[in-house]
Amino acid sequence: MFAALAPTFPSDPAVACLWLIPALPLLAAGLTAVLGRPRRRTAAGLAIGSMVLAFLLSCAAFAHVLQGAGQGEVMRLTFNFRWFQFGDTWLQLGWVLDPLTAVMLVMVSFVGLLIFIYSLGYMAHDENFTRFFCFLALFAAAMLGVIIANSLLLLFICWELVGLTSYLLIGFWYHKPSAAAAAKKAFITTRIGDLAFLLGMVWLYSRSGTLLFYDAGHGCLDSAGLSPSTAIALLIFCGAIGKSGQLPLHVWLPDAMEGPTPVSALIHAATMVAAGVFLVARVFPLMDATALTVVTWVGTLTALFAASVAVAQTDIKRILAWSTVSQLGFMMIGLGTGGVAVGMFHLLTHAFFKALLFLGAGSVIHGCHEEQDIRRLGGLRRSMPVTFATYAAGMAALSGFPLVTSGFWSKDEILHAAHGWSVSHWPFYFGLGAAFLTAFYMTRQVCYVFFGQYRLAPVMAPHTAAGQGSHPPAAPAPHESPRAMVIPLMILAGFALGLGVLGTPAWPWISAFLEGHAAPSSLDHLLNSDTLRLMGISSLAALGGIGIGYWVYGRRPSVRPDEVDPLVRVQPEVFALLQRQFFVDEIYEWSFVAFHAWWARLCDRLDTWIWETAVQALAYAVIGLSWVDRVLDEYVVNAGFDKGCQGLTEGGQAMSRFQNGRVQRYLRVLALAMAGLILFLLWGCGAS
Repeated sequence: MFAALAPTFPSDPAVACLWLIPALPLLAAGLTAVLGRPRRRTAAGLAIGSMVLAFLLSCAAFAHVLQGAGQGEVMRLTFNFRWFQFGDTWLQLGWVLDPLTAVMLVMVSFVGLLIFIYSLGYMAHDENFTRFFCFLALFAAAMLGVIIANSLLLLFICWELVGLTSYLLIGFWYHKPSAAAAAKKAFITTRIGDLAFLLGMVWLYSRSGTLLFYDAGHGCLDSAGLSPSTAIALLIFCGAIGKSGQLPLHVWLPDAMEGPTPVSALIHAATMVAAGVFLVARVFPLMDATALTVVTWVGTLTALFAASVAVAQTDIKRILAWSTVSQLGFMMIGLGTGGVAVGMFHLLTHAFFKALLFLGAGSVIHGCHEEQDIRRLGGLRRSMPVTFATYAAGMAALSGFPLVTSGFWSKDEILHAAHGWSVSHWPFYFGLGAAFLTAFYMTRQVCYVFFGQYRLAPVMAPHTAAGQGSHPPAAPAPHESPRAMVIPLMILAGFALGLGVLGTPAWPWISAFLEGHAAPSSLDHLLNSDTLRLMGISSLAALGGIGIGYWVYGRRPSVRPDEVDPLVRVQPEVFALLQRQFFVDEIYEWSFVAFHAWWARLCDRLDTWIWETAVQALAYAVIGLSWVDRVLDEYVVNAGFDKGCQGLTEGGQAMSRFQNGRVQRYLRVLALAMAGLILFLLWGCGAS
């Protein structure tokens, strides 16, 4: 996609080298794919080395943009080139370097690098280690391509590569039916949103004549470009709904955890799901008030719906997956009510603490020998202290523990923006409820996994008749993960706690950087009574969820794997409804899937009984006509021709008797003819 560049190249080195950031992981994936045989060290070295270089280049690009920050406008450098020509029109692609690109590049490359390093320990014994790192590098390259794209077409190309590689990674353990089904579900569901995205892209091109975002005042996002269009914006937003798991296309995201845990961390934290939010942020100038209202309400309903479902889940990764859906809804609320800076701030903080939580869950699964049911775990804070400490930091950040976590500041900004939204205050109330539920179900998960006693120990068998007790072999004791896994956890924990300083009301650096203005130097905004009141309300929601969660699950931790959940005793019907995810999958199965299955059967019967019958009838008619043609050809045309030829032959043979070349016979015939003529004349004269 970076071929056929125009001869001219950007003079700015930061823009000139920008294409190398996705190209390096792409090259690593290509080299790994053509290796003669599986080479574990080579594959891992190429993938991790490419991400190290991509991260360094991303930091250089970020530093370059940082130098021009705070000048009253957004620094934006672009390079566009011709790709191919149709008629008199050239289709152009390009890449862009601006604050949005810079922060996303640093985040994706850094979090991706940590996940790559973590994979060394997690996938160490997997027989498809080489293939895994090949897919992982290709996935990172596609996401980095999405980020740097200055063309909606180039973004869409990389967007589809993200979808392809997510299919390959979610279904990496293809021998598991659940993994294969989850991969197909993710691929098909996201294609529904991508189809609408493609229609919006075509419509945008028909109106603006370009798919470049910025092009010296003539791009579709430039001030001189296309005015906002609700229909186009909503079609593009449908692509974001699919990729970022928003209602009603959220059903693939919880099942995506069927892939290896590093894949779950990469998809749910820094790359695929972030692509949808990034897309809305990138095309934000196309969004008018109506489109932003739709974005806000979709995010609001998604955040509350997913948080409710997560309360009743028992799989450690599935809880985090539903949490991702909910947090993506928060990001959409931030984009719709507060703008790009509010939504992107939560995307950045979420990438770190959600990667931390997924990798921490992977550490738990690794240390507990592939066990994922939280009801069968417990007491791990003693046997896995580093995992517990880092996981607790991620849990606090996701729950929005006041003041000391990044999640509090980014989520608080979203709630503030929702409270000040002029259209309605309901997104604020729904968001507050989702924040409370988030703190509750994360406390529930931590209490189940890390408190109490380890519940995987088998029950002793009864004594034998001889009086000697026989016991099944003891379950292996949980253990701490290797350094390749825990070091990334510690780094991510530091960012999960400290990254919020970039967006506090006291120093809103991230919003100033993304919007191109200087950060305020006073504390007036922080000391504002409304700000303090809303911070207090959001803090109460988080602390209330944590407190109630601990009161229900932490005071008396479960001691048996089959112990009934306390919520089941209170509201079994509601718990069953949440555990079955409001029966959305079943509703889709009974409606859309059933309709398409019925339609497929109808088409099959139409094909069998109508189209195939018609084709067979036509075939028999053609065979019959060919038989008639054969009869006519053989017994009429050929027979008549043969009979004529035979007559001519016999006539020729008869005439040949008179043309034998003997003069005597000719004279005899002439004499007989003369005699006959004389007789005829004489007979005629006598008669007269």
